[in-house]
Amino acid sequence: MTYHLAGDSTVADAKPGEYPMSGWGGELARFVEEPVRNLAFGGATTESFLETERWEALLAGVAPGDTVVLQFGHNDQKIPGLASRGGYAERLRRMAADAGARGATAVLCTSAERRWFDGDRITPTHGDFPNSVRDLAHELDVPLIDLTVFTTWLYEDLGPEASRSLLSHFAPGEFADWPEGLADDTHFRIEGARRIAAFVARSLRAIDRRDGDGPAHGSDLVS
Repeated sequence: MTYHLAGDSTVADAKPGEYPMSGWGGELARFVEEPVRNLAFGGATTESFLETERWEALLAGVAPGDTVVLQFGHNDQKIPGLASRGGYAERLRRMAADAGARGATAVLCTSAERRWFDGDRITPTHGDFPNSVRDLAHELDVPLIDLTVFTTWLYEDLGPEASRSLLSHFAPGEFADWPEGLADDTHFRIEGARRIAAFVARSLRAIDRRDGDGPAHGSDLVS
């Protein structure tokens, strides 16, 4: 069994020249025994993932019994006029159907939240997109990993200062790839990517155990 990942920069492998920034998918292999095939890329939307033929490349490597993990939304929400329950949801529906047709389990993920604090609380930044994914998982009866809920809890539990260590906050001169420093509350540094990957791995193991006893249900949210 192989885990195949489709998503945006918050999922993608670390890129040369950007150390220590990384998506959680780049760290997943250290927490699971099964192979991980990560085709996520920076700036990806559900539309561009399909139009660049990245999706066809992913499907070409899928075998019965595999798992296909889908996490989009960060960039989809930036497209003017794109409704969370319009093209976004329909393309996720297509991806889940394509994976199922190849005998794989499709797993939907809500977007990792941005680290935007208002006092001690995180400000939601994805509008209706997470609810759209939750509802689609329920409708299709497929597993859901709620990264919006998990990351919101994680940042608030650590607090405004400590949670900075999970995101790409670099002091000038701290890392050679970022000589002027960086303050980025969307993209993870390796430590944050590993925290998210560990949670995704536990969630995937729970989904696999349920699959062993019968189909997993979209209403059984992993959060």
